[in-house]
Amino acid sequence: HPGAPLTVNQQVVCGAGAGVAVSILACPTELIKCRLQAQSALADSGAAGVAVKYGGPMDVARHVLRSEGGVRGLFKGLFPTMAREVPGNAAMFGVYEALKQYLAGGQDTSGLGRGSLIVAGGLAGGSFWLSVYPTDVVKSVIQVDDYKNPKFSGSIDAFRKILASEGVKGLYRGFGPAMARSVPANAACFLVYEVTRSSLG
Repeated sequence: HPGAPLTVNQQVVCGAGAGVAVSILACPTELIKCRLQAQSALADSGAAGVAVKYGGPMDVARHVLRSEGGVRGLFKGLFPTMAREVPGNAAMFGVYEALKQYLAGGQDTSGLGRGSLIVAGGLAGGSFWLSVYPTDVVKSVIQVDDYKNPKFSGSIDAFRKILASEGVKGLYRGFGPAMARSVPANAACFLVYEVTRSSLG
């Protein structure tokens, strides 16, 4: 119905669709980020014989394009990226809308103050990681896995091996920092979105 506010379920569907787009666009940059972070972590640990493999983001991209299957190599980890982004964004947008309606006491959320929007946005951001964090761990280990001598044959194999070697705790490595980043970042993101939309009429 034109002009009618979307239901929570409709917002969930919209969030899932956004997750598909985010997955396709973000997968190559996520791969580059994970490679550089893994290299930096090894260097900081003082591990013997660790050589600097990449000089920066463009160097990672050039190496992958040249030695790891061309453009297809940049999309390594697309499946776990989608397994994170589609349900994660569905949860985030659904929770955001549900919380707004709860705080407003109905579907009309236009009168909500900035404090309510910050709370709704922050909790929505937290719901993203609560719903999908293990898939992010799987995605990261897949994207940094060696191309010629891989430890994992795929996402399911990575999940099983992490669970077998580290237990459930291994699937939540770095969960605290991710939540500490996501809650305030999404609180600010949704607030700015709502204030900007309101100012534009």
